[in-house]
Amino acid sequence: MIGSTIAKRYARAFFEIALEEKQLERYHEELSGFAAIIGGSKDLKEFLANPIFDQSEKKSVVESILQKTDVSGITANFLKLLTDKQRIVILSDIVECYRELMDEALKTVRASVKTAFPLTPEMVRRLQEGLESQTSKKVEMTVIEEPSLLGGIVVRVGDTVYDNSIRTQLNNIRNLLGEEM
Repeated sequence: MIGSTIAKRYARAFFEIALEEKQLERYHEELSGFAAIIGGSKDLKEFLANPIFDQSEKKSVVESILQKTDVSGITANFLKLLTDKQRIVILSDIVECYRELMDEALKTVRASVKTAFPLTPEMVRRLQEGLESQTSKKVEMTVIEEPSLLGGIVVRVGDTVYDNSIRTQLNNIRNLLGEEM
């Protein structure tokens, strides 16, 4: 809970800068990329989280990674600040909070679509248009094939789930039959 609150504060501060600079998406990509570098190396992640190592060593490592990446000066300074304040270990949480703020500002919503069968590009387009019409927001969809659904589709938009899968329908019938006996 405390880590989440701190992540929200840092994300909000960086978001305000990005908003002022009109670089919301670019700064998100840079933060996400750096978080992926840290998350992709168990040793690096442990090194940055370990209090035994000196802050100057950690900052030196972060700076050397930054030199090999193509991040803006603002993002680089933000990442150095996180390192100085010993908050670089919650970077992935900060990225997640930043993304929520960015989505809200850009009127975007994320949708997860699970289907038992591959969707054609036409089906994806029509589903996306329908969701955009229903939410009045731009929809970014992730489509996942999940054969265990047997058939049908499950769509999650934010906290709302639209479950029209065969598996759920069969479970509902099973529950109804069980109640009537």
